[in-house]
Amino acid sequence: MALSDTAGSTFKLPLGPVHVALEEPVYFHLEIDGETITKATLQSGHVHRGMENLAQKRNLIMDQTLTERVCSLCSNSHSFTYAMVVENALRMNIPERAKYLRVMTEEIKRMASHLFNIAIQTHLCGFASLFMHIMEVREMMQDVKEAVYGNRMNLGFNCIGGCKYDLDDECFDFTAKTLDAFEPKLYEIIDTVENDPMIRKRTMGVGILTKEDVLRLGLVGPVARGSGVAVDVRRDCPYAAYGKMDFDVITRDGCDLYARTCVRLHEIVESLKMVRQVMRECPDGPVRIHMGHIEPAEGVARSEAPRGELIYYIRTNNTDIPSRLKWRVPSYMNWEALGVMLKGAKVADAALITNTIDPCVSCTER
Repeated sequence: MALSDTAGSTFKLPLGPVHVALEEPVYFHLEIDGETITKATLQSGHVHRGMENLAQKRNLIMDQTLTERVCSLCSNSHSFTYAMVVENALRMNIPERAKYLRVMTEEIKRMASHLFNIAIQTHLCGFASLFMHIMEVREMMQDVKEAVYGNRMNLGFNCIGGCKYDLDDECFDFTAKTLDAFEPKLYEIIDTVENDPMIRKRTMGVGILTKEDVLRLGLVGPVARGSGVAVDVRRDCPYAAYGKMDFDVITRDGCDLYARTCVRLHEIVESLKMVRQVMRECPDGPVRIHMGHIEPAEGVARSEAPRGELIYYIRTNNTDIPSRLKWRVPSYMNWEALGVMLKGAKVADAALITNTIDPCVSCTER
């Protein structure tokens, strides 16, 4: 319930921590003048689980499982980057085939993650039928994950030294056939979202985030690329097989909700291209090497998760239990964008603006 400060039109409005427009528990303290938000304050910590502390009580193999459970939608990005940071610290050079297969897995996961965010965006716009259609199309990617990896969310495919198992021609054939059926449906969604008058009216000119604000706040991922900042770890600091992938870094200059939605839509097209390229060019050979002796060392790894740059740091000692494991997630940086975008926005747009950063509360608070 909104509380009036004066007899006028100035209000304080709590949003959350449990709210129909929020995927996870987070609390916003909104100050409102009439229908306009004048200030937004974020209060987090509702799902803090102390995972970094837990990681320092488990061995390196057990932490592979732990980090994949930091969150669900970008779970593979965490297990991928964790495996890389241990490999970097221990100077392990994994097989080429494993590098390609890791890219394929990551891009399948990215497509499903982006579609989920876009579906929620259409739902918040009031386009219920399109929301259900996008979620139905997303199920095709979920089917690939379940058929190829045995799970729809935590795929459990990455491990220190490469991949837990190989993918055969039957897996590639099923994925290729699904992508062939998925592609025309994807372009139909792109056409509808980009041209529907209601979506354009609700998203164009809303949630303005200038290029200067992006650079000042150090924002990452589609949030930055929707404001014309072409930053992408896959291209700027290639890892795994990304240096051999043919893809474009998608940017838009609209600096609004519409631009960020278009970036995610067209990034799915690029992910589609990369998965097909992996299946064409993936070399034969082993997919894993074994971990050797653990010496005191430090390592850093970066990756481009669906929400932006993900960074892992590890410090090892003479045991298999790390003395320090820390990660910085993209949502941690992108939360700062909400203070800029919500100020001056209408109350009715608060949920849409929050969704446009594709927030992951569990990742941030861990």
